[in-house]
Parts: sequence; C-alpha cells; structure tokens
Amino acid sequence: MHPRSGTPRANTVIVSLFCGVLAAAVPLGQLADATSIGTLFAFALVNVAVVVLRRTQPGMRRTFRVPLSPLLPALGFFFCVWLMASLSTATWTVFGVWLAAGLVFYFVYGFRRSRLAKK
Repeated sequence: MHPRSGTPRANTVIVSLFCGVLAAAVPLGQLADATSIGTLFAFALVNVAVVVLRRTQPGMRRTFRVPLSPLLPALGFFFCVWLMASLSTATWTVFGVWLAAGLVFYFVYGFRRSRLAKK
C-alpha cells in the first residue's frame, strides 16, 4: 500500500503492465470478445445465485428486490448464455484456459488462505 495515497501501488503497476502488453499483442476484437464472455459468464452466475439463494436461504436479509423472480433471473441467464453462444470457438478456448487457470490458482493458493474457510 502506498503510504500517501492508500492504493496498492505494486499491484496497480503489475496489472497495468500486463494489460498494456496484452493490448499490444492481441487484436482489439479478440480482447473485446474475451471481455464479453467473461462478463456474460459472471452475469449468468449472478442470475443463478439469486434463485439458488432465495430457495436455500429464504430468511436471509435482502438488500434488493428482484421483480418477477424467478422468471427474470431465468431470462437473464438464458440471454447471457445465448449471447455467449454467438462468440467464436477461439474465444471459448481462451475462456476455458483462463477459467481452468483461475480454478487451479484458487484451489492451490486461495482456498487454504481464505478467511471464509477458517470460519
């Protein structure tokens, strides 16, 4: 953490350099597709999580309301998957590799160091 600004300086520099190299080496259309599939996947998971949490933990405090649930989350999931299906095979391959790498990193490094796992 930078003492004056309170920001994670080293992390910001590392991520900025990585993104700069990636932007210089990969065509913009492919980067846009990779960003799209990742965002759509995250939105699809959120739609599923809304329905699952409302069924498995009905007494949980809610900070927002979802109108027409579970219809709207189901439609949201469907449209995310529909848009993802229109992306190229190369995009799906890169997404699969990044997803696998993230899962390996989580299970090898993050799971043992998780504050939630210690509770």
